[in-house]
Amino acid sequence: MPRSCLICQHPDRESIDKALARQTSNRELARIYSLSESAVRRHKGNHLPAKLAKAHEAEEVAHADDLLRQVRALQSKTLSILLRAEGAGDLRTALSAVREARSNLELLAKLSGELDERPVVNLNVSPEWLELRTVIVGALEPYSDARGAVLRAIEGPGNGRA
Repeated sequence: MPRSCLICQHPDRESIDKALARQTSNRELARIYSLSESAVRRHKGNHLPAKLAKAHEAEEVAHADDLLRQVRALQSKTLSILLRAEGAGDLRTALSAVREARSNLELLAKLSGELDERPVVNLNVSPEWLELRTVIVGALEPYSDARGAVLRAIEGPGNGRA
């Protein structure tokens, strides 16, 4: 049965973790908190990275939420300007606000993951794939069962067959 981590159960764990994150030496922490240096080292190696990763992830989420809030506020202001410009008959400003609103919507869609601009590659029409497929099928010509299985596997998902 594995031993539980002394530092994870220590009443000053938060302070110890913060000190470890600030690169305080294991020996110094062991002295301050009356722990063994090996216990500090084990905790630092086994438990601190996960905690730091979670903290970093939480920080990234908070940053993303703040960015999203700022873009939404910007969109609200842009739409307000658009309405005022339309009301005043200022079509040049209104068109400018429409462009900004569209830009804000695009950014919001990217931030929320609704707009994915990564390129999509269709391997089925790639000359390299077609050449490789021909070579594979040709090499399997003497082995009809294997050739058939490979052809079914290659063509199956793209043609609606599983």
